[in-house]
Amino acid sequence: MGSTSLGDGIGVLIPTYNNAVTLEGVLHHVQQYASSNVLVVNDGSTDGTQEILAKFPDINIVNLPTNKGKGNALRTGFSEARKLGWKYAITIDSDGQHDPADLPKMASMVRENPTAMVMGARDMGQSEIPGKSSFGNKFSNFWFKVETGITLPDTQTGYRAWPLEALGKFKTISNRFGYEIESIVKLAWRGTPFKVVPVSVRYDFPERVSHFKPFQDFSRVSVTHTWMVTVALLWFWPKQLFFKGGLVRILREEFNRPEESSIRKSLSVGFGFFMGIVPLWGFQLLIGIPAAIFMKLNRVLFITAANISIPPMIPLIIFASYMVGALFMGTDAVTMEFSQQLTLGRVQEHLIQYLIGSVVLAVTAGIIGTVITFILLRPFRKR
Repeated sequence: MGSTSLGDGIGVLIPTYNNAVTLEGVLHHVQQYASSNVLVVNDGSTDGTQEILAKFPDINIVNLPTNKGKGNALRTGFSEARKLGWKYAITIDSDGQHDPADLPKMASMVRENPTAMVMGARDMGQSEIPGKSSFGNKFSNFWFKVETGITLPDTQTGYRAWPLEALGKFKTISNRFGYEIESIVKLAWRGTPFKVVPVSVRYDFPERVSHFKPFQDFSRVSVTHTWMVTVALLWFWPKQLFFKGGLVRILREEFNRPEESSIRKSLSVGFGFFMGIVPLWGFQLLIGIPAAIFMKLNRVLFITAANISIPPMIPLIIFASYMVGALFMGTDAVTMEFSQQLTLGRVQEHLIQYLIGSVVLAVTAGIIGTVITFILLRPFRKR
């Protein structure tokens, strides 16, 4: 295993595509801190990139025949880095926006936290940060929190220190900009801790060439987040809630959180009951979790309460919705027994009565759940 000024097993990975104008300066600057443990993945460049790389015999180079996107270049680079004996790969861009002077800070955080994923956080308040980058980062930060429960200031940064062993324990499907988001979400799901290091960034120089295509790449990232949110709702959050140490213990911990007020916890339960009953079958959590995060409610309490609509309860909820809806339908009200009459066909025939009743029932259950939780919360916390 090589040794560098950054530390044993720590190298710098630079994916590049048609950045010949800035690449040479970036490599000279990086070598001030990383000597020979530098790996460049040339992602099918068609400019003078290969001629520039030939000037650096001490660095490791992988030349890909065609451009397949940053995600594929990173995946290839991580595989090559493992062959080189690296434990961590610090990634920076070749367009000159990242300052290699921050490499020692990133490496120091790695040495202090040898299992962590280290994120280099930009100051998004800088006036030179493009509006599209600021918006995209806020968008990604929000959905990353929905998917993992972790708050990060900059999920879109390209300045990261990747733990290669942990990264090799799962597969990814994204090849372009979505790859990085998919990877950090899956690392979070597997319990990898996250650490943040402030880093510098430059956008205001004429030599910089960006290959970011706002509409196309934002669409790819959106698709990735949609998929990750779906997996989080169906697998990650239920696993966290029901299989990590027992539901009663988890609820006790959540109800005893000193930083959250009783009314906030009560509203979390009430909103969970509301979303579990309101007629948005299949989308309650998909809509409810982002809404709960936006309103700064307790996610665990919300998800637990929203599971009032588990399969054994669904017939009872539908029947109760019909009964409540009948109160508002006048002479058009339809009555039925809690029996074989309660079928999907009957629901479709009298959909308006069901929809009215379910909304009223959801609001009522939400209010009652909030009030009862608030009343019971104090003695519950004393147990």
